[in-house]
Amino acid sequence: MAQKFTIQTHERDEMYEITTSLQAFVEEQHIDEGVLYVYCPHTTAGITINENADPDVVKDMLMRLDEVYPWEHPKYRHAEGNSASHLKASTVGSSQVVMIENGEMLLGTWQGIYFCEFDGPRQRNYYVKILQK
Repeated sequence: MAQKFTIQTHERDEMYEITTSLQAFVEEQHIDEGVLYVYCPHTTAGITINENADPDVVKDMLMRLDEVYPWEHPKYRHAEGNSASHLKASTVGSSQVVMIENGEMLLGTWQGIYFCEFDGPRQRNYYVKILQK
């Protein structure tokens, strides 16, 4: 069964690190080996894995996504006015898969898992499912 997590985002564009809560969930489930799936059910948000050691990486990523997908563009047609957030979410993707070994998510030394908000602030959900070996 998938576990639902709820977060409150605070900015229009934000990368909210969820690594610690995901690792805690793995430990609560007493999973030694398996695969963790994390999924975002929103069309204006996503899930990514990237560096979590230097906060400037997140700042740079959000800056560049804004440059590639500006909030306003004269050719956008979507009536809600949030075309940029849909484009950013599709670029980032809606899910990630992480292997679990010896009760730990197999992430690189500098990697963290992020919920990416592109149309906030909002209350958001993401789902986690673990397939145990």
